[in-house]
Amino acid sequence: MNLKTICGLMVAFFAFAVPLTDASAETMQRIFERGKIAIGVKADYRPWGYRNTNGDVVGLEIDLAEDTAKRLGVKLETIVVVGSNRMEFLKQGKIDLIIATMGDTVSRRKVVGMIEPDYYAGGANIIASKSMGFKQWSEIKGKKICTIQGAYYNARVTKLYAPKFMAFKGVPEIERVLRNGDCAAFLYDSTWIESNLASGDWNGYEMPLATEDPSLWALGVRLDDLSAPFGLFVSGLVYEWHKTGKLLELEKKWGIKNSPYLIEMNKQLNK
Repeated sequence: MNLKTICGLMVAFFAFAVPLTDASAETMQRIFERGKIAIGVKADYRPWGYRNTNGDVVGLEIDLAEDTAKRLGVKLETIVVVGSNRMEFLKQGKIDLIIATMGDTVSRRKVVGMIEPDYYAGGANIIASKSMGFKQWSEIKGKKICTIQGAYYNARVTKLYAPKFMAFKGVPEIERVLRNGDCAAFLYDSTWIESNLASGDWNGYEMPLATEDPSLWALGVRLDDLSAPFGLFVSGLVYEWHKTGKLLELEKKWGIKNSPYLIEMNKQLNK
């Protein structure tokens, strides 16, 4: 079955998904009964999710969260999460859906229902002061490298390049440590690095290496919801975001260069 056929089926389901509130649609029913959907989002990953000068959480993924609530006809409650707690929040019922720069990995699929299609794609790279002079990955061996606890690329980078990791829960902590010179570089997603370098807030820093270990990003639901009405609803919505070009439009809105993954998905779904 090609993407166009799948998209047609999912859009057809999407048109009828909202009224489903019977016992077989427990999560969907609970959302309608509350009149609210709780979505886990990032507040430390500009421009996908971050706090503006007023302290409000805004960004590309918050726009997606708002669209999800709008399509369901309910209010949105955004819950700020980080990489180390977002899956636990979902399992504990604190949130109904994850839209928080979550890489789609085999190990995570055992814990969380990863929505297909994936909605974005990034890769691993470093941001470092230009004075460090990094040119290739092998040069980080033995260096103090900041990273996020539980990041999907940590194990691979350790095995291949053997840096001395300094692991933190959130990005703001790492930013301070990196700027203070207490670590040689910050290992993170290339999309975040590119966006922040372009913002002008990181003059004197660079992303010097070739991006490796590309990772697709997925929205996450509880495993029981993956093939249930709520999971199917979310899947249909992601197909629509790709097909209509909404994701490409949001990249432009938030100053992100259109990614090859989104361009290709939009092209395939409109053949």
